Amino acid sequence: MVLKLKDNEVVFPPYHMALNDPDGLLAIGAKLSPDWLITAYKNGIFPWFSDDDDEILWWCPSERAVLIPGEMKISKSLQKTLRTHKFKIRADHDFIEIISLCSKNRNRNSDTWITKNMIEAYAKLHELGLSHSIGVYEEGRLVGGLYGVGIGKIFCGESMFQLSSNASKVAFYYLQQYLIKEQYDLIDCQHMNPHLKSLGVYPVSREEYMSKVKLNSSKVTDHKKWMV
Repeated sequence: MVLKLKDNEVVFPPYHMALNDPDGLLAIGAKLSPDWLITAYKNGIFPWFSDDDDEILWWCPSERAVLIPGEMKISKSLQKTLRTHKFKIRADHDFIEIISLCSKNRNRNSDTWITKNMIEAYAKLHELGLSHSIGVYEEGRLVGGLYGVGIGKIFCGESMFQLSSNASKVAFYYLQQYLIKEQYDLIDCQHMNPHLKSLGVYPVSREEYMSKVKLNSSKVTDHKKWMV
């Protein structure tokens, strides 16, 4: 049975209590407030649900999609795109627009999972210098991007979008380059998919991922605006 969280007690159950079916469901309830979200990410947990009227579902799946900064696969077509310099990159700019465009991507199921309440919650984290974005611009128009949460030296990617060919890959490339500069240890992409696999993202077990989360707990989280 999955645990129902108490709103006034910011504590999650141990990750090994996550269900096998559905895979990784750990708890339900609580709030999308900064204290709940920060506690979740510090413990390798993330929220994922379909509708603002639903209770929040918190997950720690049996397999995690990850990448060490510097190990991204850069295809010949992406190399060519990067050499053209047709895209301009901005970090932590147009955050709300980026997350709103990600919400239309529908990359987890048939319904969008980035709800109005989710957008508001991550906007608050952005104001605290914890949630960040990479935006890709073509002729002044936002055509691709991604956002996620930086905790210690792990960046937890949430979603990406593109309106122009290769734009999301360009965003991921510049994310990686920034994380290398800032000495991050890991990019957590949560769930594997063919697009992420093409970028070099690979799966690890929950136990392996949580061992990295434990090591990360002693590392300082930067509360600052990103500059790329």
